[in-house]
This record gives sequence, C-alpha cells and structure tokens, in this order.
Amino acid sequence: MADPAALAGAVAAAAAEAGQMALARWRTDFRRWEKTPGSPVCEVDLDVDAMLRARLGALLPDAGWLSEESADSPERLQRSRVWVVDPIDGTRDYIRGREGWSVSVALVEHGDVTIGVLDAPARRERWCATVGCGAWRNGVRLRVGGQDRLPGARVPTDALPKADRDLTAVAKPNSIALRIAMVAADEADLVATLRWGNEWDIAAAALIAAEAGAAVGDALGRPLDFNKPDARAFGVLACAPGIRGAAVARLADRARSILGEPPSDGVKRDA
Repeated sequence: MADPAALAGAVAAAAAEAGQMALARWRTDFRRWEKTPGSPVCEVDLDVDAMLRARLGALLPDAGWLSEESADSPERLQRSRVWVVDPIDGTRDYIRGREGWSVSVALVEHGDVTIGVLDAPARRERWCATVGCGAWRNGVRLRVGGQDRLPGARVPTDALPKADRDLTAVAKPNSIALRIAMVAADEADLVATLRWGNEWDIAAAALIAAEAGAAVGDALGRPLDFNKPDARAFGVLACAPGIRGAAVARLADRARSILGEPPSDGVKRDA
C-alpha cells in the first residue's frame, strides 16, 4: 500500500477492530496470569495480538514484527519497516475493569515512527498521527500546552515524590501510551519514567505527542530510536517544550544514578 494516507487509515481501522475485540471481552470472565511477577497478561492480549498480526501483515507483507505478546526474532532487524505493537497497553487496568487501557500500533521505518495509533474504546478515544501531518483525537487536531515553568506542571500520577511536590498531580491511566498522549492533548504537561521500558509501550504515543508539538525523548532527553536489537529505551520524557530543559535538569541525576553513572557535575556522592 503506497499511499501514506490510505495506509494510515487502514492502520487506524485495524486498531479500531482490535479495540472493539478487546472491548467485547472487557469486564467478562477470561483467563489471566503473570508472565513474571508484577507483569500481568490475559488471553485477550494474545487474541488481539494474533488478530493484529494478521491484519497488519496483510497491509505490508514485507514489514517485520515486534510485539509485547509475540516471541521476538532478530529477523525484524533486516527489515526497513517494522510494526511495533502492544495489543493491550495497560493490561492491569483492563483486568481490573478500569478504562485506562489502549491498543497501541506503530509503524517504524528506518528507526523512526511514521504512523502511530492508539485505540482506547473504553474511553471512546481514537488517537492517530502520521509523521509530518499532525496528531488527532476523535477527528480533532491536538496541540501541546504552553506550560513554560516546571512548578505547577501537570503530571499523571497516583502520588508525587517529595522532591516533586511543586508539580500538580492529575488522573493517571495505567497505559503509559495514554499518559504520553495526554501531553499531546494538553491534559498533562509532563510524563517521565526512570526505568528501562519497551519500545512497544511508547512508539505510537511518542509520535502522537511529537506531532502535537511536545518534546519527546528518553529519560535524559536524548532522541528515541526504534527497532533496535535490544528493543528498549531508558525511560521516556514527554513534555511541553517550554519545560523540557528544566525537566531534563531535574531528572538527570536520578537517571544517572539508576544507570550507575556519576551525577551531571561529575562529583561522586555517597548513596
């Protein structure tokens, strides 16, 4: 499928079909278990994953595949285009019957996301972005907010750390993709994680936020790239562009401590 607009529409349609498939089984009885302690999964994750692999594979038969619920293969590294998918981002909310989950689909080309779609049917939200063409939710174009001071910035969180009590907590969906998208929609000013995370969690939302004008990078503010051999990034930072510098500066030493690196001033300190 050569036409970018037609391809983006077909991706959105596949994600919407996946969202409806998941919605039909939401708050019903289904098998659930933990892949590892603290990492829940359910049979709906696997069913949606299989459906998306078939639908998206038919759109671009030459594209590779990277998904939370599929065994990874180094073969994807030989492909210039790769689907990066989380069939249900926010499985914990899905299992608990809460609304903070979404289907996340991204197309990555040569390391960059070119199409990103989030379908959140429990919230009646469909988010989409195509590189260079803006970001949209339910047909309305998105613009990041104009926050230009870190104090008071809105952060989706259950509780703020003591060092960040000058920020403003807002409601937090379990889906990290939806939290990033909140920055795109001017419903939050800052989302940051300080841990290794998977590409499928953030790929689609990163493009949506960037196309809405947000600053997006890893926990140290460095550019994100995708379809790496180790398909992870050290954290994510998505924020209003006016607070990017202050946010990176505030998080830098915490991030470097987790990575085992010296603080930004080069002075080693006792833990």
